[in-house]
Amino acid sequence: MKHYKITTAVALLLLLSGCQSAPSSDEPEEPITENSTVVPAVPVAVEQHPKVQQPVPITDVWQRLREQLNMPIPDQKLVKRYREWYIANPKHLQQISERATPFLYLIVNDIEQRGLPMELALLPIVESAFDPFAYSPGAASGLWQFTSPMARHFGLKINWWYDGRRDVPAATDAALDMMEYLYDKTGKNWLYAIAAYNTGEGRVINAVKKNAAAGKATDFWSLSLPRETERYVPQLLALADVIKHASQYGIELTPIDNSPAVAVVDIGSQLDLAKAAELADIDIVELQRLNPGYNHWATAPKGPHQLVVPIDKAQQFTTALAALDPTERLNWQRYQIKSGDSLLTIAKKYQTTVDIIRSVNAIKGNRIVAGKYLLIPVSLQEAGDYPLSSEQRVLARQNNNNKRYSSKYEVQSGDSLWKIARKFNVSSQQLAGWNGMATKDTLKPGKVLVVWHEAEKGKGVVRTVKYKVRNGDSLARIAGRFKVTVGQLVKWNRLNEHNYLQPGQTLTLFVDVTRSDS
Repeated sequence: MKHYKITTAVALLLLLSGCQSAPSSDEPEEPITENSTVVPAVPVAVEQHPKVQQPVPITDVWQRLREQLNMPIPDQKLVKRYREWYIANPKHLQQISERATPFLYLIVNDIEQRGLPMELALLPIVESAFDPFAYSPGAASGLWQFTSPMARHFGLKINWWYDGRRDVPAATDAALDMMEYLYDKTGKNWLYAIAAYNTGEGRVINAVKKNAAAGKATDFWSLSLPRETERYVPQLLALADVIKHASQYGIELTPIDNSPAVAVVDIGSQLDLAKAAELADIDIVELQRLNPGYNHWATAPKGPHQLVVPIDKAQQFTTALAALDPTERLNWQRYQIKSGDSLLTIAKKYQTTVDIIRSVNAIKGNRIVAGKYLLIPVSLQEAGDYPLSSEQRVLARQNNNNKRYSSKYEVQSGDSLWKIARKFNVSSQQLAGWNGMATKDTLKPGKVLVVWHEAEKGKGVVRTVKYKVRNGDSLARIAGRFKVTVGQLVKWNRLNEHNYLQPGQTLTLFVDVTRSDS
């Protein structure tokens, strides 16, 4: 990788001393030839030394980026429309500038080292608004919005512990590798390559061939491409124009120091993120924001064994890590197998995987024996103390809704997102969004989904009520008691109207407690 890896204190000092300089604008001198007129020097009493104008150091990454935006901005309707939008919404770019602070220097540096157009540094704004946790309905994830197949194709790992699409240094390398590949595949045309990043090189190449065969122009603006792609390139060019001329357009970008903000540290083996935060003397939320690729409470057992930390904490972290006893990297739980246990149920209980339990305990296959003991790695702290883990982010999304009330649905064998959405009279997109999923994601039996329901017109405060069925109860009698309908009871509890209720059975109801007749 081409990023800042900590080896010695000297390396850190070298990283901190780097600074970009503005290029000189002096015109080159005319060469002297045999026909040149040579003007004799005028003698002077005192030798004069010409003043050498020192270049002004660039202290802001945005300025460094701005001076390298060179793509022509065409007079196109969509470019104008997006330019007007960015100018009319200055807070959007201010927020993005704040989000970009830890990583923009790293991205700009990589692009410069590869000699690529600096406009590519703006793609994460178009793709994800610089949010490494962004997840699209099309199942693309991370700052650069990779789909799983494309991410793996360009070398990113994705497993239960780790998603390389959200690892900013790794995903940046992969994205720039992909852009170089697309540039070559599309005949070394950057507008084609950028369009292909959105829709695939096949569509772009076929569109060019189709126009050429019909005797039409083959520039990007003449191609017939998907609607999203036709807007994707204009949006990037409009953004480049607005950022290049930010002061002219009244846009204020939060300055970002033109020096490394983070360092990538090789940690050697798996490490609990709570312990890592403690060693680096930072909050666990800050550590998770810098390392969004880790899905759970620890780094991945089989790697990558790297953590991103603030540059000013890197030396302290590496020193403390070197002094850490290897047994303190993870917390271990000795678990006695109970009758009815399986590796899968135990793995779910301890937020780990079957493969990890097998590996640690040298188990082949799935057979375990009641009464025996297993050694299981577990988190040092409670699940809620890792607020940006995948489970906690899904819970936050499930609970953050402006609807009146929600119900939960446990996925059954044969279910699909479309079937469940239809059952609850919502769209697949809504259901996916409420549960931090993409509509194409695979559902596994046992997964619990949250479904949000609109409050009925005129309802006041809705409360969730748990009701235990009594002898002689029926759906109609319970519905009448709580002033709801039988259909609502059926939907809320996934019942069949013809099913018999069992005494002791618990039903969930959503009741308007402000109704005078309740």
